[in-house]
Amino acid sequence: MPTNTTNTANTASTASTSTSRTVDLAGGLALTIEEYGVNSDGSAVLLLHGGAGPRTMAGLATALSEHVYAIVPTHPGFDGTPRPEWADSVADLAVAYLDLLDTLDLTGVMVIGNSLGGWIAAEMALRDTRGRIGALTLLNAVGIHAHMKKNAVVDPRTLAPAEVSKLSFANAAFRPDFSSFSDEQRAAAAANQKTMAIYGGDAFTHDPKLRGRLHRVTVPVLVAWGEQDGIAPLTYGRGYADSFPNGHFAPIPEAGHFPHIEQMGRTLGAIGAFVDTVMKPDEAA
Repeated sequence: MPTNTTNTANTASTASTSTSRTVDLAGGLALTIEEYGVNSDGSAVLLLHGGAGPRTMAGLATALSEHVYAIVPTHPGFDGTPRPEWADSVADLAVAYLDLLDTLDLTGVMVIGNSLGGWIAAEMALRDTRGRIGALTLLNAVGIHAHMKKNAVVDPRTLAPAEVSKLSFANAAFRPDFSSFSDEQRAAAAANQKTMAIYGGDAFTHDPKLRGRLHRVTVPVLVAWGEQDGIAPLTYGRGYADSFPNGHFAPIPEAGHFPHIEQMGRTLGAIGAFVDTVMKPDEAA
């Protein structure tokens, strides 16, 4: 759930282009989305970022757009976007993104969420009364309460930015150099952190009751986890997967809190195997 890695120089460089637009939703919410690929069949992948911002999902969205229409929203309040006063919880974001799927008339959507985005994805699945979601992929997600203290998610607010970065990335080459940040970049990161705190609520990293509700999620769920995550440990990820009736766990070696950045190929491989063996086994046969 790190909030201080906004400018990680890591989102895979690509030749593909994306387009940005604003979608007006209920309650006066003007949602900024980035679209990759073409909506050709009314399906999509919806990629939800964590505290490090929407740019952390750009590389994965671009890679997936070779096969499917991909959407990356910016959580209201992040990167200078407007946030209505009523939008102050993960549940509010979950409902807003279900409204987005309704507005775009998308079905069979795979919701992919990293860190906070994974928490939002789980809350979406609990509220999806119109059958918009076909599957979830949680990438080092937060949101559930750890049964054992040693498995608890680290609260990044208690750490210096450099320490958060060290815990987040297995490979030092991916860690941002905060000393190089401009005043504008520092201000943007601080503003994102304040927005993150609003959505996280009192517990910040989890909803104490969420784990007990996940047995009601009926869609298949892939929980892919960077094995060397110092923020949300591997055992926490296994517990997350076990909380779903149709949960599947895939450890990603040589990766931390952002496996889709440090190990893009392995992450895509895990998603592909999940689609072939769990979501569409007849087509793979």
